[in-house]
Amino acid sequence: MKAARGFTLIEVLIAMVVIGILAAIAIPSYATYIAKARRGTAQTCATEVAQFLERNYTLALRYDQDSAGNAVALPGLQCRTDLTGNFTFSMALAQTTYTVTATPSSQQSSADKGCGCSMTLNNIGVKGVGSGCSKTVADCWK
Repeated sequence: MKAARGFTLIEVLIAMVVIGILAAIAIPSYATYIAKARRGTAQTCATEVAQFLERNYTLALRYDQDSAGNAVALPGLQCRTDLTGNFTFSMALAQTTYTVTATPSSQQSSADKGCGCSMTLNNIGVKGVGSGCSKTVADCWK
């Protein structure tokens, strides 16, 4: 008698069920991890924008205009490019104050279980969350 080679149908089905269960557990955890990493990148990017505004202030002695009197535009930072489709950045500028806001896209907001809200950073370094957010500053700015 010859020995049979290969796997039986039952063995293949059991392996597929085990892989399916592992994937069902791993994929949502991975998506949450990616959303949290993007939030950290957005925080870093908001800090870079704030540093840009502080450098401008040292030259122009105001946040809303550069030394030539032109309106200050949001700088083209690599982090903004990396977060395209996940976060948008905006600035509210006045002569002596500013607020940088990082707003998540709807996909980012739903995937980020830890925060999912807009994050703000102002000229005195105070971190905050957008109005109507149920999360605390500590939840979002970890």
